[in-house]
Amino acid sequence: MPREFSRTDRVADALQRELVQLIRDEMGDPRLGMVNITAVEVSRDMSFAKVYINFVVPKEAEDAKIALDILNGAAGFLRAQVAKSIRMRSIPKLRFYYDGSGERGQKLSALIDLALAKDQAKSQSEDE
Repeated sequence: MPREFSRTDRVADALQRELVQLIRDEMGDPRLGMVNITAVEVSRDMSFAKVYINFVVPKEAEDAKIALDILNGAAGFLRAQVAKSIRMRSIPKLRFYYDGSGERGQKLSALIDLALAKDQAKSQSEDE
């Protein structure tokens, strides 16, 4: 029977769990704020991992860039800490990226709600 998840998926899940804990507990930089890890993608050869993040409290573009720079600067430290808790031959190199899909989704939802409200107002005015 085939496995449900590939090894890269299992490694990505383990990395995500460990990184959430490490960023929350070990990173003391107040400029980071509260970080959500939305996804982790591990390359097939397990040498690189793309870590997608967003922020609980939305940040300005400049603040988000600073937070990304902090995380990418601490990628070596985080990788070393992950290596202590996950037993693998080699831990993937970490690279952090901003995931703006949450904000885009909220904007689209607001536009849809606005269009529906205008449609409803128009149909009510036509009925009267």
